[in-house]
Amino acid sequence: MRRLQLPDAPLPDKDGRLTAAAAARNREAILGVLLPRLPRQGDVLEIASGTGQHIAALAAHRPDLSFHPSDPDPVRRVSIDAYCTGLPNVAQAGDLDACQPGWAIEAAMDMVLIVNLLHLISDGELSILLDEVRRILAPDGLLAIYGPFLRGGQTTSDGDRAFDASLRAQDAAIGYKEIEAIQSVLTALDLSVELVEMPANNLMILARAPMVSGL
Repeated sequence: MRRLQLPDAPLPDKDGRLTAAAAARNREAILGVLLPRLPRQGDVLEIASGTGQHIAALAAHRPDLSFHPSDPDPVRRVSIDAYCTGLPNVAQAGDLDACQPGWAIEAAMDMVLIVNLLHLISDGELSILLDEVRRILAPDGLLAIYGPFLRGGQTTSDGDRAFDASLRAQDAAIGYKEIEAIQSVLTALDLSVELVEMPANNLMILARAPMVSGL
């Protein structure tokens, strides 16, 4: 697990909650895209849940779904569980490094959510992550990926350019990913891809698995 210097890194409160300013800023925009697309029933896995702010907000809106947060960082798992206290449809945060192979259970999840992770991992880790996510998606399951991306090989603002450069200075293997390359990989994994423009030059990638033939 990388230890990176990130802007506005939060500190825990007395209950262990971490509050990320970015998560607070983009929560409503993410909810606006995801709530109409959540599965009618079943299980939702969030990979690298971070502070827990996003999964707590989603779970509060859909008490009929089962939510499964995860993060490899024990400090963040404490924060996730603190945010989700009182939400009986949220499982205890799991200790999962989704960039390691072999964790996916075939067709176990109806939706997988990934927020602000891809620019923090290497291309090799990304390949493992997407292969494992494809394996865990049920038929007609949805993968939702939110974050900043390169478009045509370029960042979209001075702020993004500076952030991408700071990441690469800490670890040359990480940094913003090419959206065109991500689309190609997801299509090769037999997922249909939709892109949604989000505030602050971010994108939401919505990649859906095919339905079982004959259903």
